[in-house]
Amino acid sequence: MQPLLPLVVEPAQLAEQLGAQKLLIVDLCKPEIYASQHIPGAVHLEYTQLVTAQPPVMGLLPDDARLGEVFSALGLAPDMHVVAYDDEGGAKACRLLWTLDVIGHAHFSLLNGGLRAWLAGRHPVSNAPDQPSASRYQVARSDRALADKDYILAHLQDAQVKLLDARTPGEYRGTDKRAQRGGHIPGAVNMDWTEALDMQNSGRLKPANALRARLDALGVTPDKEVIVYCQTHHRSSHTYIVLKSLGYPRLKGYPGAWSEWGNSHDTPVE
Repeated sequence: MQPLLPLVVEPAQLAEQLGAQKLLIVDLCKPEIYASQHIPGAVHLEYTQLVTAQPPVMGLLPDDARLGEVFSALGLAPDMHVVAYDDEGGAKACRLLWTLDVIGHAHFSLLNGGLRAWLAGRHPVSNAPDQPSASRYQVARSDRALADKDYILAHLQDAQVKLLDARTPGEYRGTDKRAQRGGHIPGAVNMDWTEALDMQNSGRLKPANALRARLDALGVTPDKEVIVYCQTHHRSSHTYIVLKSLGYPRLKGYPGAWSEWGNSHDTPVE
């Protein structure tokens, strides 16, 4: 089945599909924003339902049973096309999309620019809560889009694997320390996730050629397997979807991320 929409969808494209039978729009904005205005037909999802924690490790994936409950409550079915958006740059929406990729859900999109771009385009909004009909969504994850600490440790010397750190330069250098140890995974290169955003264009993604040039300069090229991480794989989920939209064929996200690596006793740090 062909996807209903491209991976990165413009507000005008989505507006044309409102009410489509197999379309599920998921709003990850703050609850008060959803209550005041959201895309008509969108269902609300709290970001906290997409993550779990084993302190100090945060941002972990819930188990399959829990994810099944979350997606069933949204009314998700395997043949549905999910469009996700939020009100803060797209990272929450992309964590949902990365999770869908982990579990093999076929079709999903990021609303380019999120709610901000939707409102800038003067598209319709609603303040009526949308209560989906529950489904029975069966989750069966694969490791195709998922990296853990052991996988990264085993590939630190692998020239065909590139680590991309989506945190701030201060976190990357270790001057902004958010775990027992500061710094980055050896060999990782740094591109703050916000570098992909054009804040003069409602927070949409920058043009593909500009993004490719920046990534090429870092040695993050499509011939390599790329593993993205941040502190809790919140920000780096956005980077994951950016790379996917650019056609990078081998991508993995590291959910434990620096909250795990920086708090572990058996991981090397630069």
